[in-house]
Amino acid sequence: MGNPRGFLDYRRELPADRPPIERVADWKEFHFHMEEKKLREQGARCMDCGIPFCHTGTLLSGMASGCPIHNLIPEWNDLVYRGLWKEALERLQKTNNFPDFTGRVCPAPCEGSCVLGINNPPVTIKNLECAIADHGWENGWIVAEPPKVRTGKKVAVVGSGPAGLCAAAQLNKAGHLVTVFERADRPGGLLMYGIPNMKLDKEQVVLRRIKQMEAEGIKFVCHTEVGRHYPAEKLLQEFDAAILATGATQPRDLPVPGRELKGVCFAMDFLTANTRSILDGRKNGNFISATGKDVVVIGGGDTGTDCVGTALRHGCRSLVQVEILPPPPPERAPDNPWPEWPKVYRLDYGQEEAAAKFGADPRVYLTTATKFEGDPHGHVKAVHTVQVQWERNAQGQFIPRNVPGTEKVLPAQLVLLAMGFLGPEQPLLAALGIERDARSNARAEFEKYTTNLKGVFACGDCRRGQSLVVWAFNEGRGAARECDRYLTGQTDLP
Repeated sequence: MGNPRGFLDYRRELPADRPPIERVADWKEFHFHMEEKKLREQGARCMDCGIPFCHTGTLLSGMASGCPIHNLIPEWNDLVYRGLWKEALERLQKTNNFPDFTGRVCPAPCEGSCVLGINNPPVTIKNLECAIADHGWENGWIVAEPPKVRTGKKVAVVGSGPAGLCAAAQLNKAGHLVTVFERADRPGGLLMYGIPNMKLDKEQVVLRRIKQMEAEGIKFVCHTEVGRHYPAEKLLQEFDAAILATGATQPRDLPVPGRELKGVCFAMDFLTANTRSILDGRKNGNFISATGKDVVVIGGGDTGTDCVGTALRHGCRSLVQVEILPPPPPERAPDNPWPEWPKVYRLDYGQEEAAAKFGADPRVYLTTATKFEGDPHGHVKAVHTVQVQWERNAQGQFIPRNVPGTEKVLPAQLVLLAMGFLGPEQPLLAALGIERDARSNARAEFEKYTTNLKGVFACGDCRRGQSLVVWAFNEGRGAARECDRYLTGQTDLP
């Protein structure tokens, strides 16, 4: 490393955020940029650690440890320290098609396995990745690069989320003619409609990349659901190969009394309609409004946090986030050692904003909803909850048990179900005759991505289940590699 004392001389610093009370008044990204001197100092903190666990990209205890796309992190950290931004971008783009996405929305499993993080705050890898990508755009280094030679082979990619976009980009680099089918009105999938604008700007970040891909020769066909608007069998007739990257969009429901009441909604319906309305300039009222309402969010993951941040920007009257799990500890527990992802208490952006507005973290732990209560007009007016304790059943599995005497009633005119996803929607898989695994995902072996149907591959959440954007990148790139091998008999794709 260029500065062997960097991790001793500089402390971890992140760019400042806009004040919570200020940023809930708009939909703009809330991170400020960091000056170059500070960024270079942060790059200098990367150690000559011998074995850089940051880019191992494996699963430990069921969670990502290290970067799933194996970013060459120590290399571009050192280049940042030296001020060689263009060279840093070149190293970053060898493994990551869209670092401007992951630099904003990835939870950074790389930082959880940073060697420096054993006894000090880890290197600010995510922020440096974002800064490298932003430097690339600002200096005109990221431009459309159409392939010099076309193979004449046609590939369909179904789904334009993170896995589909990576697969399309890689196959296009190999010279194939790529068409991406997207059922929504805009491409991007989860990146467009599943992540709010304040975390990932759609016009300045997502659509900028889509335009670059179009300039490179990739065709996007929106408003088209394969299996409904476009016959599934036609996919096999008109293309030499197909990659299914439809995501895991079947939401987990909560079948308790009152579920049918108006105002009880799935989180993704709430987030999607809101982002579409923002992009349409709020020209209509076709979104689920939290304005002036008591809001209860059920679920404690990233989607729940995004619901919290969105409801606050609407101007909700009150907000409670219900989490069935216990609160995580302030520091790593003994059974959660490095380099596993640290399961520790964090105040994410949404909870920080709620605390600034209402005075406290909105999350209530070890709690579940037992009933939704309605008013005479069939609209939800309250959520009945009870505290739980986790116990082992006869099979040794941990299950929640209701604690008598802990019942509460929360006022609510809007309830958002953010409890994760069960797998891909099934009609397209059924229409194509794709085999499913025990969790209803498309059956395709990891690293091969081949389904039971010749020339049809599956990747991302529809193959592995709900996961991280960066894992979708890994799978999209891998599926493209194997698809290229199928089409040409060999491949140079990584």
